[in-house]
Amino acid sequence: MSITLRQLEIFIAVAETAQVTKASKKLFVTQSAVSMALAELENQLGGSLFDRHGRSLLLNARGRYLLPLAKDITAQVGNVETIMSERNDKLSGHIEIIASLSLGNYILPYLIGAFKRIHPKVHVNMLVYNTQYAERMVVDGAMDLGFVEGQAHHEDIVAKPWFKDELVVLAGPSDPIAHNKVFDVNTDMKNTKWVMREEGSGTASVFRERMKDYLDGIHVVMEMGHPEAVKRAVESGVGLACLSALTVCREVENGWIKSLDVKGVDMSRQLWVINRRDKIMTEAMQEFLDFCDVMSTCDDERVCLSSPWKLQSLLARQSNRKRIH
Repeated sequence: MSITLRQLEIFIAVAETAQVTKASKKLFVTQSAVSMALAELENQLGGSLFDRHGRSLLLNARGRYLLPLAKDITAQVGNVETIMSERNDKLSGHIEIIASLSLGNYILPYLIGAFKRIHPKVHVNMLVYNTQYAERMVVDGAMDLGFVEGQAHHEDIVAKPWFKDELVVLAGPSDPIAHNKVFDVNTDMKNTKWVMREEGSGTASVFRERMKDYLDGIHVVMEMGHPEAVKRAVESGVGLACLSALTVCREVENGWIKSLDVKGVDMSRQLWVINRRDKIMTEAMQEFLDFCDVMSTCDDERVCLSSPWKLQSLLARQSNRKRIH
């Protein structure tokens, strides 16, 4: 594992404040995140960087050597971001995007925000609907680009693979299944109640297709048109649900919902970017598509989205690399 920019930023904050608590407040992160990043950095560098004196952390000889180097690295990265933003602020235009609910609510806002910081003169408008409607809007020419969870079938559509997602089973914290480590379709499907996404949803389509051999033993108690409504229903104990792992990072982290990987059925799925076959790609549209390719370079999309600073750092590095080359 290589040293990250965030580790160096945390190291500098601890060096300047001499305390994990003060550093965490300065960086607006948890104390555990600071301690973990510092421990990982020391492990990667093969030794401690601080001497512990009570609650204070004082730089040792290794730490004093690293501090000016770390400050120089973070300053240079800041300079690169500034220079690249100045060079690229001439790009302008409009991009009309439509995204399925999971992608439009939980992934694209991060990407659009980072893209706008580099290209402030590009106007990006995004609508959020289910996969079926998104495909229709792209076919009709009302939208330039579509980001969807299901394969497009219309002959006028060009579909490009984006990255892979995993569907997981969700249970409320009081549900007996929440104590399991995985959801075994051979033993856990019988006599279960389910909260489903609405017809036309890419998530619902994948669930029904992959679980077709096991659906006889379930009872669908309600269908909902938004992942947030599904999550709230599960949290309140209405029943189980199946959603993208990317949509439940925060709820799982806070213990509001238990997420279970599915055993016995492959629940991975391909996410897609679609456009009309005869659509002329503007410079702004192509730049945004190139920018979105950064998601495929993240080793764990769940980690990226549950840690916005990691995704933003990844986006900045990828964008700068594309410009330089």
